[in-house]
Amino acid sequence: MSTLIKPQGYKAILDTKQTEQGIKLIKEFFQQNLSTELRLRRVTAPLFVLQGLGINDDLNGVERPVTFPIKDLGDAKAEVVHSLAKWKRLTLAEYGIESGYGIYTDMNAIRADEELDNLHSLYVDQWDWEAVITRDQRTLAYLKNIVRRIYAAILRTEYLTCETYPSIKPFLPQDIHFIHSEELLQMYPDKTPKEREDAICEKYGAVFVIGIGSKLSDGKKHDGRAPDYDDWSTVAENGLAGLNGDILIWYPVLGRSFELSSMGIRVDKDALLRQLKAEGKENREKLYFHQQLLNDRLPLSIGGGIGQSRLCMVMLHKAHIGEIQASIWPDDMRRECRALGMPLI
Repeated sequence: MSTLIKPQGYKAILDTKQTEQGIKLIKEFFQQNLSTELRLRRVTAPLFVLQGLGINDDLNGVERPVTFPIKDLGDAKAEVVHSLAKWKRLTLAEYGIESGYGIYTDMNAIRADEELDNLHSLYVDQWDWEAVITRDQRTLAYLKNIVRRIYAAILRTEYLTCETYPSIKPFLPQDIHFIHSEELLQMYPDKTPKEREDAICEKYGAVFVIGIGSKLSDGKKHDGRAPDYDDWSTVAENGLAGLNGDILIWYPVLGRSFELSSMGIRVDKDALLRQLKAEGKENREKLYFHQQLLNDRLPLSIGGGIGQSRLCMVMLHKAHIGEIQASIWPDDMRRECRALGMPLI
């Protein structure tokens, strides 16, 4: 219970009926904007994939996927996806998507090892997206351009929400600030990575932290990333490693930074081999996904995930993600949240 943030004097602006209507409005509007902004077409995605193909997202490499045996496949094991980071790239190749275009999908996941709090649930829902790029577009400048376009879609969604529900007031800044995780370390050397994110987000309102996954000058990572989808080791134009990052905002309802999206330019062959070696995961080179990439059967791409419940939570000024989505919560958390004016669905 110590991880539960308890905002003083919190009162939900919208009732249950308005909240459900708002969720529908936000999801429909944002995904249409995202699709138009990045030229993405919607595709159908799996809830689970076969174990042992290297297709599932390994996150930080320690989270256990939910698994089950498939009777008609001789009890072969399936895994509920953590995200679709690698599946999407396979799908780009399968559908023959051209450069400059891409796909998006509704991703639903179960993360049984998640530590439950205001922002983290056992149930994860995202818009997962992926687009084909050229070799020349594997740059920090191109990454920033895509981040700005996604942030523009977020701002348009905030405007629509506030127009629909005048009691909700906008708070997001018009521009998003870019900073590398190493620069953030130098600015706040005595703070933890989470404290650094809080400090920079409170200062600028909306921030894209570049370079998540590689070790910084203090020998530590800003945060973990699997070695086989985001490219966090290529040295970019600023002389620092990383072609990926997180979109973060300052969320006044909870008085803390708030991650809306993790995204990045994906690994090419060189980056994949370099990052697998750095993480001691060279054995993955033999897996199906990795062989497809190493044998030039997958396009270069950029992609990411944008939290659906998280975006709705921010747009509707909710204090707990359980006010947006139906999940399982400890009984004592449910009781305390109700007492604090944030009843969980």
